[in-house]
Amino acid sequence: MIKVSVMYRKVIHTKFDVEYYKNFHLPMVINTIGNTLLNVELNVGKGKSPYVAIAHLTFGSMAGFKEAFLPHLGKFQEDVPNFTSLNPEMQISDVLLISS
Repeated sequence: MIKVSVMYRKVIHTKFDVEYYKNFHLPMVINTIGNTLLNVELNVGKGKSPYVAIAHLTFGSMAGFKEAFLPHLGKFQEDVPNFTSLNPEMQISDVLLISS
């Protein structure tokens, strides 16, 4: 299992429309990717946190991510100016432990 984290670093005087991201951008990503996407989590930074928002997308495998996400990357990137002028940072991680 892998987790793709899309992170938007907090920069003073830069807009990030959390409502648009939550209500339009992420649902568009979810609907486009389909069942290959196992889970989505949106975290919004508080106080002095370094990121204004981080979206975590979980996939069963790297191959599944590449097949489902990468063909639509341009579509996802085209929507970014609708909610921010920040450049997203992306990290792909192996999920080694899940506990509840």
